[in-house]
Amino acid sequence: MVHVLGSRILLRPTDPERSRVFYGERLGLAVYREFGTGPERGTVYFLGGGFLELSGRSETAPSPAVRLWLQVEDVGAAHQELRDGGVEIVRPPVKEPWGLVEMWIADPDGTPIVLVEVPPDHPLRHRPGI
Repeated sequence: MVHVLGSRILLRPTDPERSRVFYGERLGLAVYREFGTGPERGTVYFLGGGFLELSGRSETAPSPAVRLWLQVEDVGAAHQELRDGGVEIVRPPVKEPWGLVEMWIADPDGTPIVLVEVPPDHPLRHRPGI
């Protein structure tokens, strides 16, 4: 069994500076650390209980199989804030049949990002037997 001590999501953007502006300024993610210098430097952002690292550069867009799932407290407030900040909303908030409220956006390379609100009465907030 592998004992995992930490983890992070790694993205290789086609334009690192554009992606840093998106994640750092548009989404407002806090910087955990930076490494290297110049336009190719790496930036690691806090991402709830994990981290998102932008480092290196890719010549191709990411696979459509890759998505980010970000839980937020209030997806309606996030929708308004992001829209006011110029972030393109791919799909506004919708309560899904499985009970979560989801809104979709995408980063500059097209990586889908799902912002999710877990309503107070949803099973993810309640653990039977606890």
